[in-house]
Amino acid sequence: MTTRERHERYDVVVVGGGSAGLAGALALSRARRRVLVVDAGEPRNAPAGHVHNVLGREGTPPGELLATGRREVAGYGGTVVDGRVAALARADGGFRVDLGDGRAAHARRLLVATGLTDELPDVPGVAEQWGRGVVFCPYCHGWEVRDRPVAVLAAGPQAAVQALIWRQLTDDVVLLTDGGPAPDPDQRALLDARGVRVVGERVAGLDVAGGALAGVRLADGTVLPRHAMVVAPRFRANAGLLAPLGVEPVDQVVHGAVRGTRVPADPTGRTDVPGLWVAGNLADVTLQVMAAAAHGVAAAAAINVDLVLEDAGLAAAAVRREAS
Repeated sequence: MTTRERHERYDVVVVGGGSAGLAGALALSRARRRVLVVDAGEPRNAPAGHVHNVLGREGTPPGELLATGRREVAGYGGTVVDGRVAALARADGGFRVDLGDGRAAHARRLLVATGLTDELPDVPGVAEQWGRGVVFCPYCHGWEVRDRPVAVLAAGPQAAVQALIWRQLTDDVVLLTDGGPAPDPDQRALLDARGVRVVGERVAGLDVAGGALAGVRLADGTVLPRHAMVVAPRFRANAGLLAPLGVEPVDQVVHGAVRGTRVPADPTGRTDVPGLWVAGNLADVTLQVMAAAAHGVAAAAAINVDLVLEDAGLAAAAVRREAS
């Protein structure tokens, strides 16, 4: 950001340059809005080698997809800068956006798309293998581990269903209860019918060979050779910046269980704070790349309508003043 840009006012400042933030910025730039995107360069899917279920860009590396998005935003006049937002505050009828390096910008509207943090199980090796040998979503990583031995680490009452979903992809699935409750009789009948083994021993860690997951080590010393282990993180909304604006995350329930937190908003991402929208995983932990991008576009459309009405109201007020 140049010295001149430091003092400029923007129609919209977008905080976060992932799929939701960039898609929103693209739509707003195409609507001829002055847009600034501030991105810390820490996408949630950075550990993954490729993104999936992205129509027309299937298998694209995450960094390549975001770089393309940045170029597209810039091509319509939007500005994308690398930086970290340090604080958000009300100012001059809009918002002041302070960056960590001392720069600042003013926004008439805010679109915050800072995503979430995956809180992983406290099992040695899981964090290091996250996005590679340790995965979560069968639709994001299932094809890549098809017909290979998979372990599913139980994390609540949905573990049996999760194991059955992965059984669709491979006939070698082990459900690890990690010393926790065993599946109930009805669940066990379904698992047995599909050939899913249940192991109750505590999990001690992962065995890695050549940088790849080779097995799951149990507390009794047994090693289960596995190509992948499925875990269920807790999804924590990256909402700390919004606390000074009076916004606090709430629990999000998915399939009857609390899976994490989100910022409450309407379907377009509009929050209870006038002028503030959220998009992507900050608003809904279940959104994958395409859905997050679509949510960013929906938020952008709502923001643009809000600005159109404000601009028209200001113009009408000016006409009345001239006529009086």
